[in-house]
Amino acid sequence: MLKQIIRPASTVSGSVEVPGDKSISHRYAILAALAEGSSEITHFSAAADCRSTLDCLSHLGVKIEAKDDSVRIAGAGLDGLRKTRRALDAGNSGTTMRLLSGILSGQTFRSALDGDASLRRRPMRRVMDPLSKMGARIKARDGGFAPLEIDGTRLSPIEYTLPVPSAQVKSAVLLAGLFADGVTTVVEPVRTRDHTELALAEFGAQVGHEGRRICIHGRPHLKGRALAVPGDLSSAVFFLAAALVLPDSNVVIHNVGLNPTRSAILDVLGTMGATISLVSIRSEHGELVGDVAVRHSPIQGGTIEGDVIAQLIDELPAIAALGPYTEQGIEIRNAAELRVKESDRVAVLAENLRRMGAKVEERADGLRIAGRSAGRLHGVEIDPHGDHRMAMAFAVAALGAEGETIIQNADCAAVSYPDFFSTLERLLER
Repeated sequence: MLKQIIRPASTVSGSVEVPGDKSISHRYAILAALAEGSSEITHFSAAADCRSTLDCLSHLGVKIEAKDDSVRIAGAGLDGLRKTRRALDAGNSGTTMRLLSGILSGQTFRSALDGDASLRRRPMRRVMDPLSKMGARIKARDGGFAPLEIDGTRLSPIEYTLPVPSAQVKSAVLLAGLFADGVTTVVEPVRTRDHTELALAEFGAQVGHEGRRICIHGRPHLKGRALAVPGDLSSAVFFLAAALVLPDSNVVIHNVGLNPTRSAILDVLGTMGATISLVSIRSEHGELVGDVAVRHSPIQGGTIEGDVIAQLIDELPAIAALGPYTEQGIEIRNAAELRVKESDRVAVLAENLRRMGAKVEERADGLRIAGRSAGRLHGVEIDPHGDHRMAMAFAVAALGAEGETIIQNADCAAVSYPDFFSTLERLLER
């Protein structure tokens, strides 16, 4: 396990292009596998999670050629997946497991999905319930945890209201709806990222929107496409945060996805005082893409709560890392979902920030982090609990700390960003 040393820096400056968006890469790969004809996907995410999705699809009989950040997928069609003799391994990827659950529920064969120890602790009942209403037959350990055993069958369309905002659950139901005769509808209590809807439309599915109701017509003829994946904003946010920690910083991140259901982080940081500008904005395959520039500016902090939480759940660790560098501190509420991610992110953030000297109040659904008046952070050994976003968040927090910080098991960052630490080091000035 790699230990990464983070030394204090004076500024962060330069330009960077982050890996392809994880969420979009998962969805493009899955839909390309179900399409008729070949798809060429460029700037595909280098994340281990997305490689897990490709591996699972390959074991289901899909022909995949991957070279550098390009992936060619020979579509098998809706009915072309093949039974595998062993359980499909989703690794650390909750997205892989939940989205493939929807696909596999509509097959004519039995399959199994498993993952690593972390994924086995993450709740799957939230996906099993709506899929069961469609007729899916799914068994799980202890009633709701991987491994999952899925006995594929003919599915029926449903209308399902999400009890908790979740793009993964919404996507699992919509993908299962591809195999149902009729129209499947998902109703969201709060708008969540809409990459699945956009990708479905790009591949030729009939998708409808009416307010927070999303409909998918079953049994479409999906067609292979040439697609480019935009840069991952959830990865870019760590460089934005680094620029806001260190004085005189100026960073430009090129070709970043700016989907309105994902870009709430930019609005939140702007409200807190961040100087952020967007340039070269354009639409590619239904997704907004552009360059993001940030200059160091004093950050006031404040409270983040309510509906916006669902739209920046992956960016909250970076925001928390900023907390000790703000004027007023940062309070995060209504974010109990953080406790069932790759780690209990509320507990891990509180534990390690306190070790660095921050004043933190941990709550059931979030935490309150005191601002710069509580004192400067100091370097310590950080345990990210195998969580990629924790490793990257504490690398940011360590940049303005006094003394060296050692991040244990830092290679867990490869789950989403294999080159994160080398890229960060390239941008730093000491």
